[in-house]
Amino acid sequence: MEWPEQGNAFVAGDNLDVLPLLAPGSVDLVYIDPPYNTGNDFAYRDDIRGVDGATRHQAWVAMMRPRLVAACAVLAPTGAIFVSIDDNEAAHLRLLMDDVFGEAQLLAQVVVNLNPKGRQLGKGFATSHEYLLAYARDASACVLDASTTETVNERDFPLTDVDGRRFRHLPLRNTNKKFNPATARTLHFPVWGDPASGAVRTLPFDGAVEIAPVFGDGTPAVWRWSRPRIDERPDDLVCRTIKGVRGERVDVFQKDWLHRDGGRRKKLRTIWLSDEIGSTDSAVVELKEIVGHVFESPKPTGLVRRILGTMPDDARVLDFFAGSGTTGHAVALANAEDGGRRTCLSVNSTEPTRVGSNAQLAGYATVADITRARLAAVDALLGCGFVDLTPA
Repeated sequence: MEWPEQGNAFVAGDNLDVLPLLAPGSVDLVYIDPPYNTGNDFAYRDDIRGVDGATRHQAWVAMMRPRLVAACAVLAPTGAIFVSIDDNEAAHLRLLMDDVFGEAQLLAQVVVNLNPKGRQLGKGFATSHEYLLAYARDASACVLDASTTETVNERDFPLTDVDGRRFRHLPLRNTNKKFNPATARTLHFPVWGDPASGAVRTLPFDGAVEIAPVFGDGTPAVWRWSRPRIDERPDDLVCRTIKGVRGERVDVFQKDWLHRDGGRRKKLRTIWLSDEIGSTDSAVVELKEIVGHVFESPKPTGLVRRILGTMPDDARVLDFFAGSGTTGHAVALANAEDGGRRTCLSVNSTEPTRVGSNAQLAGYATVADITRARLAAVDALLGCGFVDLTPA
């Protein structure tokens, strides 16, 4: 099967039939939102209806295993896979992915706050989260960048330079006591600074005092920068007189700029809040605006866009449990925003929609019809491109 040249492509059918048609190593990023084993029958060829408890868990794993093995085969060595799941199968999925991809390939188990109010039906706790398991095909080669520009707060940079750039002061000394003259001896050396002008150099100059790196208690420390780096970036350092627990002393600080090297990024936390990525409620509204209220619990595009942001902007993206088509929609939105060249292949089953459901009443005979309609509507709205590759 040929990968789409631009935008979105769609295939209706069993993913276990479609995945072998893709070339090995042809996919950069996989995101899937598989059935959660919450009591509903599975819409795949594996016959696991009418089973309960441990047997049902085993059947769910048996359904997922060949699909994850096939996904691993099509994933590039530099690629990654993200899988959404809830408490029903989180433990089993973790063990299964450890087995298929390898324990060493685990990148993160993220808690995703998709229902901030919590589920109020039934007994017990009001569950407000799901999980997102992220694995690399090969952690040593994976190009995933687990950082984002979204969570950088300008208020963390209270100072303004003469040219208008925002920054903050960070101690040049390493504040981690694991790094000290015994463990990092090449980083323990004196510098010279003038607290009046703020200038810092590695050699003495008029008006400067000698400054050695020390911890707050006066014990020897080390710098975070080497001599050559200090010589290369003296304007990014400043000498100041500060009040410590032992009285006044002169110390050196780095000017940490808000906008640096094309844009500051911050490491992603492993708890993703609905305020940041959207919720199930916002996802329902999002889908309703495109094709109507035809899916009970879609994922918000913000969740998938955060995942997309960890990978290059020309990533080949695969979703073989495409559901309402959130992944393809998110790819189109991301490309529209940053000019990226991501492409996406969505695969969904031809399971009939539930009798009497909003989807059936709206004229969608199968869940694949919903996916197809959403991706076509997104193309009409954004001009991102869409092709249906389903065999006639």
